[in-house]
Amino acid sequence: MLGLFKGKKKAAQVKILIVDDEPDLVSTVEYRLKFADCQVVTAANGQEGLERAEADKPDLILLDTNMPVMDGHEMLERLRADGGLKHIPVIMLTARCEPQDIAAASAQGVTDYVTKPFDFAELMAKIQAALKDAKRS
Repeated sequence: MLGLFKGKKKAAQVKILIVDDEPDLVSTVEYRLKFADCQVVTAANGQEGLERAEADKPDLILLDTNMPVMDGHEMLERLRADGGLKHIPVIMLTARCEPQDIAAASAQGVTDYVTKPFDFAELMAKIQAALKDAKRS
């Protein structure tokens, strides 16, 4: 499963930005992604997430919805309006699982949607699929 992230030659690491205000979740996901040979950057709210996205140009963003300062929907809206950032795949990683939440995120151009609590193998599969799709674009 980790074949996308590891190869025979030392390829450039996939850079993933995690934007979430739950420190325990962030550290767990960060640890697992680093174990999968990903480079990880983090942000605790949407404003900080936008700043990190602009500075670090991640290959993919894992984005929560409910956060202080700026929520995930506003961050996603601003990402999609920014010509230099709109191409970055975004997977919503959130506790909000109502159909209207999923529909709103889809309308904003989210790549995929994962609800908490989640299975890490499922999250990794969705990350791999999003990165493969982004390479084809």
